[in-house]
Amino acid sequence: MAALGVRQPCASSAVFRTQSPKWTSCIVPVTLNCRAQQRSCCPSRVCAICGTDSAENDTHAFKLQRRRSLVVSILLPLLPAIINSDPGSTASAAEEEAVRLEQIRAAVRKFVTKAKAAGVLRLVFHDAGPFNLATKQGGMNGSIVLELERPENQGLNRSIKVLSKVKAALEPDVEVSWADLIAVAGAEAVSICGGPKIDVQLGRLDSSLPDPEGQMPEETLTGSQLREAFQAKGFSTQELVALSGAHSVGGKGFGDPYTFDNIYYKILLDKPWLTKENETKMIGLDSDRALPEDEECLRWVNAYAQDQDLFFRDFTSAYMKLVDTGVRRL
Repeated sequence: MAALGVRQPCASSAVFRTQSPKWTSCIVPVTLNCRAQQRSCCPSRVCAICGTDSAENDTHAFKLQRRRSLVVSILLPLLPAIINSDPGSTASAAEEEAVRLEQIRAAVRKFVTKAKAAGVLRLVFHDAGPFNLATKQGGMNGSIVLELERPENQGLNRSIKVLSKVKAALEPDVEVSWADLIAVAGAEAVSICGGPKIDVQLGRLDSSLPDPEGQMPEETLTGSQLREAFQAKGFSTQELVALSGAHSVGGKGFGDPYTFDNIYYKILLDKPWLTKENETKMIGLDSDRALPEDEECLRWVNAYAQDQDLFFRDFTSAYMKLVDTGVRRL
């Protein structure tokens, strides 16, 4: 006869039974980290599965069974879908999207030249730019086609006409939303001008309504005001300065207007607009000139002026984030 509370191997299964005047038996599975093995000073009355102390709760085994039944009831309906699922379906969907992306890219390159690249890239910023992180309104949703009469969007109708030709060439064989087309076209504009290749995910839905007005950062903002404006849209100072590098194309006085490079930052550091002979020349916007005057922005202006590869990497990341702001997907 075993002493009370002393564990004895059960003859019928690989478990121990503990006996006590308070209860008849408590089955405790043997595990490598069984709590009974960690309690050498006293007999184990703790279930290794659920941690229940049988001395306090005589029905813990029943509770375990209920938990197992609940898990089975949740998972059982999912089994047919798991069993019948096609392991290649996800890969196939990704391959289809990759094909569509290449089709859109090819069509864009038929109509977007280096001379038209700056206007197309500007479309991206003016479509995504009204996004507000607090209200979740605005973003990359194609609403720019409904906002062409706004003063800040002056001249963008020409770029829309270019992309309308792209859209007509693709459809009906390749359906593409305005939001997707603008995002891809902007990325291709960067690549056409010698910048990095940017892979853009598809699936954006177009908005049927224009974005709220007054959400685009003004061109006259100071460095600190620019940082605040971009922060309200979810962008860091680094991302602000990286995205500003898009002004390297488009004839704003930052080197070759058809080349996407880091000359933009080198010219910002030189500040040629301060010299008398350049007073009347168009060299950037007020918002461009504000960057080297702001200590936090200046850090990244210096970094990108010294390392074009760093600029390309950071611009790519910031661009992908920009074209995903406020996005509703299929």
